Amino acid sequence: MALARMVLPRTQRLVRAIARIDIAVSFLVLILALGVALSRPASAMNIQKVKSPGGIEAWLVEEHSVPLIAMRFAFRGGSSQDPDGKAGVANFLSAMLDEGAGELDSRAFQERQEELAMRMSYSDARDAFYGTFETLTENRAESVKLLRLALTKPRFDEDAVERIKKQLLANLVYAAKSPEKVAAKEWYASAFPGHPYGRSGTGTTESVAKIAGADLREFAHKNFARSNLKISVVGDIDAATLGAMLDEIFGDLPAKAQLSDVPQTKPVSGGMEKVIEMAVPQSVAVFGLGSLARKDPDFMPAFVLNHILGGGGFASQLMEEVREKRGLAYSVYSYLQPEDHAAIMLGSVATKNESIAQSLTVIRDVLKRMATDGPTEQELDNAKKYLIGSYALRFDTSGKIASQLLGLQMEDFDTDYVEKRNGLIEAVTLTDVKKVAARLLDPKDLIVTVVGQPANMKADGRSVVQGGG
Repeated sequence: MALARMVLPRTQRLVRAIARIDIAVSFLVLILALGVALSRPASAMNIQKVKSPGGIEAWLVEEHSVPLIAMRFAFRGGSSQDPDGKAGVANFLSAMLDEGAGELDSRAFQERQEELAMRMSYSDARDAFYGTFETLTENRAESVKLLRLALTKPRFDEDAVERIKKQLLANLVYAAKSPEKVAAKEWYASAFPGHPYGRSGTGTTESVAKIAGADLREFAHKNFARSNLKISVVGDIDAATLGAMLDEIFGDLPAKAQLSDVPQTKPVSGGMEKVIEMAVPQSVAVFGLGSLARKDPDFMPAFVLNHILGGGGFASQLMEEVREKRGLAYSVYSYLQPEDHAAIMLGSVATKNESIAQSLTVIRDVLKRMATDGPTEQELDNAKKYLIGSYALRFDTSGKIASQLLGLQMEDFDTDYVEKRNGLIEAVTLTDVKKVAARLLDPKDLIVTVVGQPANMKADGRSVVQGGG
């Protein structure tokens, strides 16, 4: 009998492990099948606006060929809503919402997820708190109950809070040794001093250590509401069924969020260069400038400009000048980051300590030349063709479609943007791009943070090698 008691738990664990593998494989097969089913032009999608009986709105793309439902949702108000002195609350909360809810403790909750073959995850950004939810159609009803519990009745048990806190603190210790993470963190701190954007979304060891279950509960209560909620759904569900599902999941949330005001801001002007010493064989630099809000009339020319400058991989000017011509770095890139309360163009380059100063000089020279001369007609044409042709790849799975539609809602666009977008790219002219390049790309305003042991650069922020304006 004793032997039977010893063997049975092991057998149960083995069976459970095999079941998890079967579930994962089944889910993957369904996702791949849905990707095939959805491999049609983005403009051919029928995007419905659904309003539940309780007044909750969502965008829906029906796809009944595969029994799978994918939902993406977001609440405005992310890490910029962290309380003073407790940076990291939103990030902490994103790791806690599958750690027990209602009558289910952490283990019971996660075992129930496995039984239902459902996926649920959360993440935070500076201005939003995101959730993902995927379920098989046959398990929709039970999966919905679990999601509703996570959002409306999270437990925040002390043992779970302490366990996740230890993980987050360990992550912070690791991040403090990562040149990439330190450079990015210091860039925001330098660009936005005294503003919520200047704080790290993951917090510090001091701030995370102070976070308790009550802080998580208060953040959820203030931020999870129907007034700041956006939802997109793709898959095997019709509008009427979705309406009822929306009320079941989100209907018990408060009507109005209690968000703190976050002031509009810009990166500090005049530029700066900061070096953080770290004993690593190569240096990492993050560089950036102020950019354009998503609704700015010049945003699309800026988007095309960035592709030519540093967003186009090997076709970009930064890659051509820094890597291909001079062999200074393996990779260099840039991208636009329009936040709710500021807009920036960020980039990064990593190379050996002896080459980082020269790499930054070349980057400044490229910015100056682009601001003065702009791109060529051929560069513009190539960029437009790529950006138009690759747009469909954002819509080749249910999850991608749901994420794209949620992004459009968060940026306050309507459903017709999907059809209009490529036309907006096509309409960008060389004059448009040159105008926005002159407007944005002043190397004198470049904010740079370097982490490593760079030659010819000093930790007080002064660089021996200068150039580019």
